[in-house]
Amino acid sequence: MKKVIGNVTTYHGEEHGYLTGRIVRIVAVLHNAARPDIDVDGPDYAHLSDDEDIARAGGVTADDRIEVQPWLEKEGRFSFVTSDPLAGHLACFNDLLGVTG
Repeated sequence: MKKVIGNVTTYHGEEHGYLTGRIVRIVAVLHNAARPDIDVDGPDYAHLSDDEDIARAGGVTADDRIEVQPWLEKEGRFSFVTSDPLAGHLACFNDLLGVTG
């Protein structure tokens, strides 16, 4: 499985307009968080911040949200504030939406 945590990629969705086209760093996978019926206190949800835990959970899927930190160009660092876009809206997971390239 490819490295997920710490991966730097680009956000291409519209749900988080302020992130569109911006460079982001992955800090966690919110496993199954995109499911409409998910109970975040239930057994089907998990906050995963380790690549081995992500692999054990079956890797990143279209049902996941990804916790990311945007790159702050003017400050030369990643933000301490995070957002949670859909996995398929990140360039490194385009295949989850059937996007290639």
